[in-house]
Amino acid sequence: MRRQKGIDTSPPLAQAACRLSVCVLASGSRGNATWVSDGQTAILIDAGLSGVQIQRRMAVNGLDPKGLDAILVSHEHRDHIHGVGVLSRRFDLPVHISDATRQASEKSLGRLHGIQPFACGEPFSIGGLAIHPFSISHDAEDPAGFTISGNGAKVGVATDLGVVTGMVRTHLAACDLLMLEANHDPQMLIDGPYPWPLKQRIRGRSGHLSNEDAAGLLTELLHDGLQHVVLAHLSEENNTPQKARQAIKPVLNGRCARLHVASQAMGSGVLALK
Repeated sequence: MRRQKGIDTSPPLAQAACRLSVCVLASGSRGNATWVSDGQTAILIDAGLSGVQIQRRMAVNGLDPKGLDAILVSHEHRDHIHGVGVLSRRFDLPVHISDATRQASEKSLGRLHGIQPFACGEPFSIGGLAIHPFSISHDAEDPAGFTISGNGAKVGVATDLGVVTGMVRTHLAACDLLMLEANHDPQMLIDGPYPWPLKQRIRGRSGHLSNEDAAGLLTELLHDGLQHVVLAHLSEENNTPQKARQAIKPVLNGRCARLHVASQAMGSGVLALK
């Protein structure tokens, strides 16, 4: 069997017929990182854990960091960039990042092996992967969501956004896998320990989507070709996996799409698109 880029294809993680593979390594306020591969090209979307932690989590999932081709950065918050610099230097990885995000995170990133600027709304390629960054509403300088396409499959990633815009809906249409933010249960947030200004920030247009927001977005995006829905960036204080699932399951209503909740500690495992 031909070895896929960045993945050990020996059982049980053989992905013989997959078009794209996705593995959320971690998702939440303490660090975010997602691996995507078409079998030839492998990238990380964000690297918000330490380099050592990301390597460990890749190893647990049968993934090889030496097989990575690039890192793609969504925005400058620490839980998305903490390990970017060290991984870039350690594995000679170019970093794809917008100019505004790079300027906002320059001190945290340190020296990078290479910088590849992108602009939201302008597609580009990394190997065989077609990347389309689009603007989202979050309290960062130039935050981006992404679609990643390859081998006829499409993955959509939209986390860290406070409101669903028409642009978000347009870009996430017709995805085979959707990674959507389901950050908080509204009542848990109101009743929880956060100070009121932080609660307002989370609920605001530049904060985070609630479980109900995610359900509403998924209702608009649902189609027969959707294979996986991954709920991401759950708050450990203001949400539970059970509440997130309860909000989304009625939307799926028995459809074939599989529902996953990506946790801070365990991620999602490797998900293969057929």
